[in-house]
Amino acid sequence: MPVMADWTESYRPDTLSAVRGNNKARDAFEEWGRTWDDHREAVILYGSPGVGKTSAAHALAADMGWETVELNASDQRTADAIERFAGRAARNETLGGDATDEGGRQLIIVDEADNIHGNYDRGGAQAITKLVKEANQPIVLIANEFYEMSRGLRNACQDIEFRDVSARSIVPVLRDICRKQGIEFDSDALQRIADANNGDLRGAVKDLQATAEGKQHLTVEDVVTGDRDTTAGIFTVLDAILKEEASAQDALHVAYDADETPDDLTAWVEDKVMKVYDPQETVRAYEFIANADRWLGRVQATQEYSYWRYVTDNVAAGVAASRDGTSGGWTQYGGRPQMWPSSDATIDEICRKIAVSGGLSIETARREVLPFLSAMIHHCKPRELAVAVTAYFEFDETDLAAVSGSGESTNKVQGIVEDAQELREEALEDHAGGAFAGDLPERDDEAVAEEDDGSEATDAEPAPADEQTEPEEEEDADDSQAGLSDFV
Repeated sequence: MPVMADWTESYRPDTLSAVRGNNKARDAFEEWGRTWDDHREAVILYGSPGVGKTSAAHALAADMGWETVELNASDQRTADAIERFAGRAARNETLGGDATDEGGRQLIIVDEADNIHGNYDRGGAQAITKLVKEANQPIVLIANEFYEMSRGLRNACQDIEFRDVSARSIVPVLRDICRKQGIEFDSDALQRIADANNGDLRGAVKDLQATAEGKQHLTVEDVVTGDRDTTAGIFTVLDAILKEEASAQDALHVAYDADETPDDLTAWVEDKVMKVYDPQETVRAYEFIANADRWLGRVQATQEYSYWRYVTDNVAAGVAASRDGTSGGWTQYGGRPQMWPSSDATIDEICRKIAVSGGLSIETARREVLPFLSAMIHHCKPRELAVAVTAYFEFDETDLAAVSGSGESTNKVQGIVEDAQELREEALEDHAGGAFAGDLPERDDEAVAEEDDGSEATDAEPAPADEQTEPEEEEDADDSQAGLSDFV
């Protein structure tokens, strides 16, 4: 039996003008290609799966007369492999080793650039960043999640977002394919396929092939879409929880579709809630976030992953119920929570410092104190409190960046750490009782001898109770221990 051709490949657009549903992104991408000799920057095409990113890259190459060299997810993408790849590109050579014709170009396409990780791709992410900075050829990085890539890589590239394709744009594509295949169709059948795919054009074409292939006429009754993965992106989930869904139950249902584990979702919500909620809403939300974190602790302690449902209940339904209403508009959530790139060793050291200062267990510091500290000094605001916290817990730049979600190398973080050091030195002098002020007085041996004689007499004959010196007032006592309030 002959193998049937994949319609997504057979009907892939061969020119940019045929790319449907993302006209603005398509035009920006075309402009990037035509002006590449002027700016010589790589570009990131990002958006949901199936919206035409890779097709647009191949179509641009066809329009420009460029060769294409593609590194996809099935290839090994270690640092060594990418270094070889980058070296040839930098020398203006093809992967076969032949120099390109004078004035010719090859378009280097790196698919799933946001998914280079693990032992199999060891060192690959750093090598990709080096590739885009050094290569002498146009490079397109394809990604589903823009913020899954490192900040250094994002900053080294232009970026163009491909949005989900509307059903109104998907239907004409399905109609054209049916006509080329000689298949009659009911318009409602194509509309149903388009609506069911939630902006995924490639998925709609696959469903059309699965439903219509071998038929002469396609009806609504014939349409049975597959159960392919339609997980919701993280920003869609954040909007549902923090802004859009009117009921906590609806927010919970969206969270169930999240392409994130409950511990990752908790970190996302914890990091972004203050961008949307007012102070009172935030206080209520953090009660549920703390509950979610406790359940995460139980999962870690018992390896009982059925507890994850209680994490999602709190971080989705609970946080959604904490706000006073719904809101719309666009929110700039930014990238992944900054605590994530910090190594486990960094977080462990932070929790150790918190535990030592507060007389707590490290696990309590991790679950119950660290989340609230992170909220208190989010992005190092208010600055005075950030300085006080840094001084009290003796945080360094790495610690403060992890706790506050700010960049470790920023002037803001470095300045706060320097001010905290000065604050600690001032507090140390205050609690030293003048021990560091000036030189020690000269020793008077005769006076010391008299004091010794007096102390012996005192030992022999204690003074009457009513003549004993009253203890100093408690407020004058100095236990030489500094609390957080001493730094505020």
